[in-house]
Amino acid sequence: MKRSLLSRLPPAWHSALTSAFGLVAFTLVFTSLMAFVHDITREDIRAAVEAQQMRLIDEVLPREHYDTALLQEEINAAAPAPFIGRIWRARRADQPVALVFETFADDGYGGRIKLIVALKADNTLGGVRVVSHHETPGLGDYIDPAKDRNKTTPWIAQFVGLDAGLPGERWAIHKDGGEITFHTGATISARAVTHGVGRAVAWVSARRDELFNAPANAPTSAQGQKE
Repeated sequence: MKRSLLSRLPPAWHSALTSAFGLVAFTLVFTSLMAFVHDITREDIRAAVEAQQMRLIDEVLPREHYDTALLQEEINAAAPAPFIGRIWRARRADQPVALVFETFADDGYGGRIKLIVALKADNTLGGVRVVSHHETPGLGDYIDPAKDRNKTTPWIAQFVGLDAGLPGERWAIHKDGGEITFHTGATISARAVTHGVGRAVAWVSARRDELFNAPANAPTSAQGQKE
């Protein structure tokens, strides 16, 4: 009986090919398994991400203020300006309630501070929250109400109700002649958040009618580049 081609190879080659075939088989099985796991967990992951997004949005715009599925009312897939992220539109009985949007400040003491802001239809702020930051613990991290020792009136609560039409120079801390208080010895963090919010609010406020009327998930004429 003729020997198989594999059996006629030198022992070293035979061993190498056997190992290679085994590795290929393992890779195929592993890849198939991972694809299967991804498919069955994809919806759970998506639901978890959406739940986290809504927890943040709830802090600047409580759900009882609107009756739409907010995350389905994302206006632009790409940010309309380098400092603007996603924008969502809230309505109640088909009437505009607020625009909720992501922005950031790059001049924090520890670098970029990510923010989420609600601008109401009457052009006042519904709220501001810090999404992430790297400010000094126990000093500049009071910008995050979870870290602020004042739980009754946290520092960031003073943005609620501010008129988006404030002159640009008023979007500053008291030390710089503006509207916003700060903690002594920790001005950099407060200054960064204030400037970041003011810049973003001015942009969104100037375009709020267009944004309220734009089709969901469709670009407006103001669309720009994502940071």
